[in-house]
Amino acid sequence: MSVSEYTPANVCEYIPGLENIPAARSSISYVDGQQGRLEYRGIAIEELAAKSTFLETAYLLIWNKLPTREELKKFETEIYSHRRIKYRIQDMMKCFPETGHPMDALQASAAALGLFYSRRALPNQDYIRQAVVRLLAKIPTMVAAFQLMRKGNEPVRPRDDLDYSANFLYMLGEKVPDKLAARIFDVCLILHADHTMNASTFSARVTASTLTDPYAVVASAVGTLAGPLHGGASEEVIEMLQKIGSVENVRPYVEQCLENDPKYKFMGFGHRVYKVKDPRAIVLQNLAKELFQQSHDDSDKYYDIAVELEKVIEEKVGHKGIYPNVDYYSGLVYRKLGIPADLFTPVFAIARVAGWLAHWREQLGENRIYRPTQIYTGQHQSSYVAIEQRS
Repeated sequence: MSVSEYTPANVCEYIPGLENIPAARSSISYVDGQQGRLEYRGIAIEELAAKSTFLETAYLLIWNKLPTREELKKFETEIYSHRRIKYRIQDMMKCFPETGHPMDALQASAAALGLFYSRRALPNQDYIRQAVVRLLAKIPTMVAAFQLMRKGNEPVRPRDDLDYSANFLYMLGEKVPDKLAARIFDVCLILHADHTMNASTFSARVTASTLTDPYAVVASAVGTLAGPLHGGASEEVIEMLQKIGSVENVRPYVEQCLENDPKYKFMGFGHRVYKVKDPRAIVLQNLAKELFQQSHDDSDKYYDIAVELEKVIEEKVGHKGIYPNVDYYSGLVYRKLGIPADLFTPVFAIARVAGWLAHWREQLGENRIYRPTQIYTGQHQSSYVAIEQRS
């Protein structure tokens, strides 16, 4: 019997990657890929980057409103008082191999939080609030702790007198950052906090739809973000810029890549949604320029290489809608802040926890477990063959 005889008449057309298939109704963030616009709860990302802080933006995403001064102060105080992690989690992290990728360490550590705090008490609003606070507070601590532990050092304790972004840079570098560095890092977190139904957010919502705890939701999303097609591109952008080496090498590099493969994928360029320059990349480019100008390091040519590379690629393939995405300039900013390349994606995760938690809460409000269908392409009515008769 043929496969077609078993195919139901109402099976939809197969769309690889579920491209443009709505998977949820959401009021959290909005993207206009043709106009290059990103909004969080209706507010333009450029305005939030200029006027807000990461924790205020996280509050907006998760609780669906800008907080009052008193609400924000209470939220910040809660976050600051929950930044430390239990010694048993630290002991577990010390057993991780030093050569392990920080994203794998983060996924395991985020899941471990559920062992201590999971109650499966999802209808309880106090539990939801506590879970939001703990995850936002402890994820940065775990990222910084693993970075020091893998070098054989004890983690640095959080400082209650430092704000969210300054404290992370302090725990990472063991010194208090200047105000510019802290503010720029905070803006980076705002830019990465949410971006509609991307792969890791979809993963978070699928996991949330089973009504498991939020620590499992975040751990599953971290695992999805770890892939180079999603969160790992900023790491590869730096590798590409290092490979090019100088402004003079940019054009020959691009032409050689396109000659070998007309569809060559330059890391940090192109987006499934944006057909113009990613609005986050515009903000990040300005931040990178500010950092490079402040450093007065003439030996560091990476920003100049990046600008020239953007110019040449726009000239060659811009007509195809291929422009810089959020990963292109973010790595340059993180590198200038002293963040190692393999921590770029964990830093992305620190920011995106806010979006994942917002989608977790939204999923709980109108939940139905995800159960998509498939188009079966295998055989039917095959016979079992005894092992003695198998060739």
